[in-house]
Parts: sequence; structure tokens; C-alpha cells
Amino acid sequence: MVMRAGQSMPPMEFVRLLDEAAGLDGVIAIHSTARGPAAGGCRLWSYPDAASVMADAFRLAEGMSYKNAMAELPFGGGKAVLRRPAGEFDRQALFEAFGKAVQQLEGRYITAEDVGTSVADMEYAGRHTRNVAGRSARPGFAGGDPSPWTALGVFEAMKAAARFRFESALSGMTVAVLGVGSVGGELCRLLAEAGARLMIADIDGPRCDRLSDEFGARIVSVEGIADVEAEVFAPCALGGALDEATVATLRARVVCGAANNQLAALHIAEMLVERGIAYAPDYVVNAGGIINVSAEYLGESAGDVRGRVMRIGPRTYAVLEEAAHTGLSPSIVADRMAERLMLQPAA
Repeated sequence: MVMRAGQSMPPMEFVRLLDEAAGLDGVIAIHSTARGPAAGGCRLWSYPDAASVMADAFRLAEGMSYKNAMAELPFGGGKAVLRRPAGEFDRQALFEAFGKAVQQLEGRYITAEDVGTSVADMEYAGRHTRNVAGRSARPGFAGGDPSPWTALGVFEAMKAAARFRFESALSGMTVAVLGVGSVGGELCRLLAEAGARLMIADIDGPRCDRLSDEFGARIVSVEGIADVEAEVFAPCALGGALDEATVATLRARVVCGAANNQLAALHIAEMLVERGIAYAPDYVVNAGGIINVSAEYLGESAGDVRGRVMRIGPRTYAVLEEAAHTGLSPSIVADRMAERLMLQPAA
């Protein structure tokens, strides 16, 4: 678990979720409500034990506070983390039970889809609470699958990071993408359209095959993707991709991806600085999804979402520029910016 130091925040609040009949087993973590309700998605994953659920919920909820503040959204940070039941289970029953639990918090937590959950799951939850986003889009309003917005934000951030490090566009560069699911796959499409060469890795072989056929991407093993010759490394799977061993052999000069909590430990940020690798902080880069969720909940339009997402690129460049000017890691620079914002009510 990566914990930030020096932050003056109330203790994390955990709300236990348990409904054996529905298969619901998990926790809602509320990290901050200073800017507004705690907002963050609902993750469904196969965790080995309750301690793993709590640890992931802590990291993810904290990260949402930073992400929402940095994106200048009127929300604090929270996260729901659910253990996936073994074997077959009734998704409708599980997520309806989850929606009832969210409703009991009386608007203090706003949920949405995340890893392992879908628009359909949020529709089930929405039968019992209005404090849910990531539902089916309505004509003229934001909503629906947030993955394309997340991918667009990462793409804009990557363009900014490439301009900062190489003073060049992405055309002709090689980008190594780890994780080509809904976000990583859409990012590959944007990169291919921009003229980048792709190297991809994912535990889902058929998915890699499809993207290789569509975009001419070279398939690499998950274990070897960080070692390939590439200008940019894009971690788009689960967190912790950047550990000591990975950074020691990383050839890319830019790290910019969609995954949350990419740094396995805080000191990894300094290792990246020492190696001259420009790291675009994950929560700055991957805010497109929560921007869409926020706009949906607030009744805003897709145009409002696009306007906010397109500000991710300039924000990323500003963080990297300030880091270079001060000698601090981009992670510290971004954290300090976000901490100033998260302790203030949103305008």
C-alpha cells in the first residue's frame, strides 16, 4: 500500500458490506468529503482475503481524493471494493444489494463502474439509489461507458509528456502498452491513428490477437513488455506495475498510462527521476472516466466532459515542467497541487 506523508486529513472511514444471500461481500472506503460527496467507482475482483480488500479500498479511495481534486471536480474521494463470489453468481441480486447499501449513506458516497463492473451492474444498483453514475447514456447528457473518456485523457497526457521529453509528436514513436482492455484497447486505437507504433501485452491472448490484426501491434509477454525498446511505457492494467526491478530495466523515457497506483512504493518516483524518465502521475492522466461520471451525476453534457478531459494534457505538461524546475518528482508536485485543492470546498 502506498501512503502519502504530510497530509492533514480525517481518518479513512470504512463501511462494511455483507449480504450473504445476494453474494455481497466488501467495503466502501470514504477518504474525503471536503470538496463534496466522496466519489469513486465500484471494483469487483477476486481477492484472497478481507485484508486485501481493505488495503485496495484504502489505496483507491485515497487516490480518488487526489484525482477528483486535481481534475477540479466538486467531489471528495471514495471507493467500493467487492469480493467476486466463487463460481456462478446472480449479478442482479449482488448489485441491487450494493445499491441499497449505497443508499444508506444518504449521498455521502457516489458510485460508478470500475474494474470488474459494467453499465448493466450500475443500472441494477440504480434501482435502489440515485447516488450512482456510469449508467446508460441519455441523449444530450453525459453518461454511459467512461472508458473512452479515460483513454482520451491518457492520450492527451501522453502527447503532452512526449512534447515535454522529446519535443515531438507521437507519430513514429513506439508505445508499449501493458493491459489492452476497454481503456488500453481504445488508447491503442488513438495511438495508431496518431501514427505511433504499438507493442502490447495482456493476459487475454485473443484480445491481443484482435488488436494486433487491427493495428499491426507487436505482441509481447506481460513479463517482458517493460523491457522493450520504446519511447513510452503505458501501464493500463492493475496497479503496482512500476517496482524497483521494472524501473531498473525500463528503456522508455516516458511513463504515461491509465492504471491506478502505478508506483509500487513512494521511492519509485525518485528512481524514475534519477533515471531521467518523465512520469506522468497516474491520477492526473486517467481522470477522464471520473470526469464523465461527475458530469453524468451533475446532469451535464458530453461537451462539458470533452472540455474538461482536454485540459488533462496541459495539466500534465504543467506538472512535468514544475517538476523539472524544482527538481522534485512529478508525483510530489502533483500531490502538493492536489492537496491544496482537496482541503477546500469546490467553487
